[in-house]
Order: sequence, then structure tokens, then C-alpha cells
Amino acid sequence: MKVDVRKLGLGIAAPVLAIGVALLLTTLILLVAGDPVMAVWQVLFKAPLPRQIVAIINEATVLYLSAVAVAIGFKMNLFNIGVDGQYRIASFAAAVFAGANFLPGWLNIIVAILISMATGALWAFIAGWLKVTRGVSEVISTIMLNYIATYLVAFLLQQVAVQVEGSNATSTAVIPESSRVPGINLEGLLGTSREIYGLIFLAIAVGIAYWFVLNKTRFGFDLRATGQSESAAVASGVNVKKMVVLSMVISGAAAGLVGMPLLFGQDYAYGDTVQAGLGFAGMSVALLGRNHPVGMAFAALLWGYLNQLSNGLQISAGVSDRLVLIIQGIIVLSVVIAYEVVRRAGLRIEQRRVAAELAAKPKPEAVAA
Repeated sequence: MKVDVRKLGLGIAAPVLAIGVALLLTTLILLVAGDPVMAVWQVLFKAPLPRQIVAIINEATVLYLSAVAVAIGFKMNLFNIGVDGQYRIASFAAAVFAGANFLPGWLNIIVAILISMATGALWAFIAGWLKVTRGVSEVISTIMLNYIATYLVAFLLQQVAVQVEGSNATSTAVIPESSRVPGINLEGLLGTSREIYGLIFLAIAVGIAYWFVLNKTRFGFDLRATGQSESAAVASGVNVKKMVVLSMVISGAAAGLVGMPLLFGQDYAYGDTVQAGLGFAGMSVALLGRNHPVGMAFAALLWGYLNQLSNGLQISAGVSDRLVLIIQGIIVLSVVIAYEVVRRAGLRIEQRRVAAELAAKPKPEAVAA
């Protein structure tokens, strides 16, 4: 098997350049702010504790599902900014159903997950329908739908909330123990009693399905072709409007899975303390992972790593834990810039190579002579 050294080198150059730029810019910001540079990097580069490792994996599981939901839209050249609202309203619907305990055990879990996917898909369908029928930008519609979903769920939560004795928390009925997904205990390996979400296997399955559909099916080919050139897709017989709606629906269905590891593996109810911002974090992870199933997995782990170690910044380095948000933003920006720089450099190299090959070929006149 012949290895393209040039292509391999360019592929390595992009992440290396991005990391270098991110480290440099973050260091400059620390120096300008008067913060201890070495102390900050010592905190962020130290090996995480066993309990932190589990927390990183759990957070990465949720972020990966969010990133896949966003990446489906990105592949179609659609910006589904509404993942945050889609997973909120979907998680609420799943929590209400699972808490009612209509079905026994795992059947309750499976049906609740399907309800969550259907709810997320339906909420995303609104944005897709508005785009193809009224020409409304999906960026605007999904942002508006985020606000609607947030306040709609808050209103509905008040209607179905169950008061827990001795607590002021507002939440849906607690899911019975028979309908909870057991965690994975790695105490013998890591030395901590904290468990990894059992639905990590759901995230792995979603990643495999995402890769297979995009690369091995006609639908995936049409999706990528439409995203790269809508006019070319139309010329080849692709129904672009149909693809837009389907892409949004599938993206919404994937968004419906974002809250499932939390619902069935940690919270066991939907309440007013539900974790917000997972949809927007998923956008960053998708960009960082270049919409690739493996790349997004590493990006999700990096995001979880930074989030978990940020708690030690105030204690060990004496700086705000919000510094991690700055670092994450710089990393995403650096990655976008680095890949574009490397892409243009690769294009120039390829143009020069083709020009050199054409110049080396003998002219027709010389051959005739």
C-alpha cells in the first residue's frame, strides 16, 4: 500500500499548527492579564484523577452525541443551531413517559428513547419546513425555536412537576429503578466508585451509524453532494428540498439522544437544574473534530478534559475557571484557521505539481519532428 507522504504531512500539520497557535495565544492572554502562566499550564497538563477520568468520559459521551447531531447538518451545509432546544424538549418528553412507568424495565427505556428521538426530529422538522417552503434561514429559525423550547418546557414542567419531600427542586416523576440504565464500574481498574454511563454504548452505536450512512449509503452520498454543491446535486437528480428536510429531521432525532445518558444514568428525572448549553458545546466539538466520527470523539474527550480540570484553576493557580472557556474558544478558532491555511497550502502544492508535470511533457511539435 503506497502512502501519500505529502497528504499525510498536511494532515498532521493542521492539528499541530492549531495546538501551537492555541498555546501561544492563551499564553499571551495570561501574560496580558497578569496571571501565572506556568501555574495555569501545570494545572491543565497534569494527569487527571481517577474520578476525573470517569467524569471526562461521561461528559464526552454526551458531547459526542451533540456533536453528531450538529455534524449531520454541517455535512448538508446546514447550521442546526437548535440542538440545544431539541434535546431539551426531547429529554422532557422522554422523562415524562419513563416516569409514568407505563411499561416494564428495558421496554420502558427503549420506548422513551424512541419518543425522545421522535420529539427532537419533530422540533427540527419545523426549521426544515420553514426553510424549504418560506425560505427562512435555519440559523434564525433554530435560534428562535431554542427560546420557544426553553420556555415551553418550563411551562409544561410546572404542570407535571412532582414535589419531592424535603426538596424545593422542580422535576418530573422519578424514573423507577427497574428503568434505569446501570453504569459501568471500573473500580478495579481506576480505583474509583464512580461509574461510566451505561449508554456510552449508545454513543458508540450512533458514531458507527453516522459513519456508515455517510460513507456507505446513497442517502449519505446525496447529503454530502448537496452540501458541497447544490447546483451539481440538482443536475444529478437530487431533490434538494427533500434532503434539507430529511437532514434536519435526522439531526433533530440525534439531538434527542443527547440527554439520554443523563436521564437514565444520573438524574432519573427532568428538572429545572437540567444541564444547559450542550447543543452549543456540540457545535464546537463538531468543528474541532472536523465532522469526522473519530475526530469528534477525541474532541469530545478534550472538551471534557478541559472542563473537569478547570475546577482546579482557582485553587491551584489562583485564576478564574472561566479561563477554560477562553482556551476552548481559541482552540476552535485555531483549528478552523489552521485547517484552512493547510488546505490552501495543499492546493498550491498540488497546482505546482500538476504544472511541473505538464511542463515536463514533450510538446506535440517536438514529437512530430
